[in-house]
Amino acid sequence: MVKSNEKARGGQDKVKVVEIILIVMYIIVSLALIILALIQAKNDQGASEAIMGGASESFYEKHKGRTTEGKLKRWTIILGFTFALLSIVLSIIYMM
Repeated sequence: MVKSNEKARGGQDKVKVVEIILIVMYIIVSLALIILALIQAKNDQGASEAIMGGASESFYEKHKGRTTEGKLKRWTIILGFTFALLSIVLSIIYMM
């Protein structure tokens, strides 16, 4: 009977360690997401350009993903997805 309690306690300890690791990851991702959002330049195109499209075929527009601005946008999307995924995982863990 003592061995089964020790096994159960050992399993609970592992779950606590996973929870702590996920919470630390959640905090790091959220802080990184805030910093990236603050670093990015504001992209004000205006209503007319948004309606008309305003897409130019310049060299900069074709290679925008390779610029620092494009990389910041890509990492913001990745971190946003990771933040949402961690939110779902942590809510499932805490509902158990």
